[in-house]
Amino acid sequence: MQNPLPLTIVGSINVDLTARAERLPQAGETVGGGRLVREAGGKGANQATAAARLGAAVRMIGAVGTDPDGAWMRAELDAAGVDTTSVQTSDEPTGVALIVVDREGENQIAVCEGANGDIDLAGVEFGADEAVLAQLEISMDLVVALAEQVRGYLAVNAAPARDLPEAVLARADLIIVNETEYALIPALRTAKRVAVTYGADGAKLFESGAEVASAPAVKTTVENTVGAGDAFCAALTIGLASGVSADRALAAACAVGAAAVADPRSQPLLSRYDVYLPA
Repeated sequence: MQNPLPLTIVGSINVDLTARAERLPQAGETVGGGRLVREAGGKGANQATAAARLGAAVRMIGAVGTDPDGAWMRAELDAAGVDTTSVQTSDEPTGVALIVVDREGENQIAVCEGANGDIDLAGVEFGADEAVLAQLEISMDLVVALAEQVRGYLAVNAAPARDLPEAVLARADLIIVNETEYALIPALRTAKRVAVTYGADGAKLFESGAEVASAPAVKTTVENTVGAGDAFCAALTIGLASGVSADRALAAACAVGAAAVADPRSQPLLSRYDVYLPA
């Protein structure tokens, strides 16, 4: 990218409480021997930090509490190069995600939204040259408002899976899901542009249900899958919103996802976007 893409992330900011265990517990089961890690997370914050590390000019619209965790989350975003002037303060506590990760890197996650439920777009303006990326750890009303207010490129990571209103389906320039989410949202079969990730089988891009691009997964050692999808979303949005061809943007996003999987953090350290583009 010659010039940094102006990119706004609208989404969740959480503290991730991650238990690393030998395996994931079954229903009603306790698995011992875990190791607890406390770090910055939330799908919105994960995507914002990934995008900033990839070289985009990123601002974050979200909300944190007045608690020490809120100050910590702001500091983590600042350190990653994210503009936090639009991060709001709520009377609710900062959001928390409870995560269990097994030795293969697979995970189970329960999210307590806290301050994330209070994000407000009042007074927020979006430029015509500005791309916007949102997820579904925020209210659907907020996503619908984005569909109405965003003037430039709009990408929606439809995760966790929920049915999308027609206003969002019709407006979004890109919807990103994994294969499970794709199966749970039938309306995506006819959406104008949908990227689907398939784990070890790579990713595909569909336009009105027809496959227009695909890319293989990049083989790597799996440490943690929690932030990989978020890094993929950031990279794909940067690529497509910047005018990179679908095949190259998808391949770069898969390479970024692989780099994220190999990093134990939910907010992995990444190189600049151009490093991941195929030759």
